[in-house]
Amino acid sequence: MMAELHKRRHELGARDVTPERAASQTETASSGDSSTVFVKLLAAGFYGVSSFFIVVVNKSVLTSYRFPSSTCVGIGQMLATIVVLRTGKIFGVISFPDLDMSIPGKMFPLPLLYVGNQISGLFGTQRLNLPMFTVLRRFSILLTMVFEGLLLKKTFSTSVKITVFTMIIGAFIAASADLAFDLEGYVFIMLNNVLTAASGAYVKQKLDSKELGKYGLLYYNALIMIFPTAAYAYYSGDFQTAVEYNGWSDVMFVVQFVLSCVMGFILMYSIMLCTQYNSALTTSIIGCIKNILVTYIGMVFGGDYIFTWTNFIGLNISIAGSLVYSYITFTHEQSSKYSSKKA
Repeated sequence: MMAELHKRRHELGARDVTPERAASQTETASSGDSSTVFVKLLAAGFYGVSSFFIVVVNKSVLTSYRFPSSTCVGIGQMLATIVVLRTGKIFGVISFPDLDMSIPGKMFPLPLLYVGNQISGLFGTQRLNLPMFTVLRRFSILLTMVFEGLLLKKTFSTSVKITVFTMIIGAFIAASADLAFDLEGYVFIMLNNVLTAASGAYVKQKLDSKELGKYGLLYYNALIMIFPTAAYAYYSGDFQTAVEYNGWSDVMFVVQFVLSCVMGFILMYSIMLCTQYNSALTTSIIGCIKNILVTYIGMVFGGDYIFTWTNFIGLNISIAGSLVYSYITFTHEQSSKYSSKKA
């Protein structure tokens, strides 16, 4: 009897769903999906633009304008991060834990990796042409795979391994014929790759613990390291060299210097947004595509790229590996989402 009653109610409910109501529900769902896709695209575009512009602006400040201290640029980026996040906390836009004696212990070793990553990246940008900078940065993908395999016990498909090694082989070929070879630049960029990979693994570990949150990690990274970095700049003479730089009267240089400082924070924030609304895989794919644009633009407009066929072929082998890597990771992500929806 009860079963028949439930069946009749179900049939009546089905009759109540008119074609107009069904169309309305479909339209609402479609509208929600469209807005979600728009937000995802916006976050991805924001990261892509930010990532592209910070490389170009840093290169302009350190190479085109010959600003003598990449350390001082790094200090400016830390200061901008502190000011923006502290202002956001004061006005209640964001929140993160207040400073106490336990913070340094919770952060370690991230601040050391953060400042090392930042300074080595700026030194590498200063010493290398843009095409070689972006190609050598692909070693960070290989090192990230190694760190994730060791620390997080993550495994990778054979196709992903092949594309990553293709990028590395292309980088070796390009480096073998780099007429603008700079040993210090190569050392700094390889150090930057190691620190980037290690930093990524530790950031994931710290975020998973949820003690400080994204904003807390960003804020205390900059706050803890700005003082020793400023002390180093003072005692090494970098600060004095930067103060005596004769380009401070050039308005365009000042604008680009300030933009470089602000972009340091914006880049970190855009990475967080892109990962939040999309995924870490999508973020890495956009990074690869951005590097391709930077490589070709750097060949034409960088001013310090010396063309040879071997170097050019090596660059393009590495770029081809990046494109295939992007395709594989994207299709894998889509198939994973489809499988989870079916489940």
